[in-house]
Amino acid sequence: MSVTLRVSNATHIVYVGLSIHTRYRAMQCSKPLATIMRLQYLLIAAVLLVVIACAAKETLIAKSAAVPAGLDLSGQWLLGDTSGTTQRAAREMLVYAFLETGQSVKVTQTESGLFISFDRSVVEEYRFGEHRQVSVGEISADRVSGWEGRAYIIETLDKDGAKLIETYRIAGDGNRLTRSIVIWLSDRRYLSLEQVFDRV
Repeated sequence: MSVTLRVSNATHIVYVGLSIHTRYRAMQCSKPLATIMRLQYLLIAAVLLVVIACAAKETLIAKSAAVPAGLDLSGQWLLGDTSGTTQRAAREMLVYAFLETGQSVKVTQTESGLFISFDRSVVEEYRFGEHRQVSVGEISADRVSGWEGRAYIIETLDKDGAKLIETYRIAGDGNRLTRSIVIWLSDRRYLSLEQVFDRV
């Protein structure tokens, strides 16, 4: 008997090649041998289930803590335009509880992180290069945030595998702030919004 397993983490797709060679006929198998074969099959099935579960689990990749030269997101910003779509299912996902928005946003950038507040409500802190657990009430999630090029990325992943991705960029002559918001689950996009804020 030989078993071959190959797992592709890039696409979270499991390819299982199972090759079982037997040189006997069922009528010729003794009862002890048949019992051993059944146990081997059960063991193979258990291994495959573990491999599939591990391969399908979404993970977050750490972002850079290095601030791009001359880039500062700080400012008081007023919402000018919002475009995109939101499916009802997105609002039912646990990760949706971590999505905040408003008509205005204040961003304060320090040497080590960002402080973001919508409509002068609760101030959220994001530390450059962070990877930590966050919570809203009884809902907890995994989070990473940091820089990718000249964009600041915040990714939040709930226990069901739904992922909220927020991207902040300075646009134009520095008087506009764009915010991209996406919620993914199982390679399907359930929410996609683009917000444009003007500097006050």
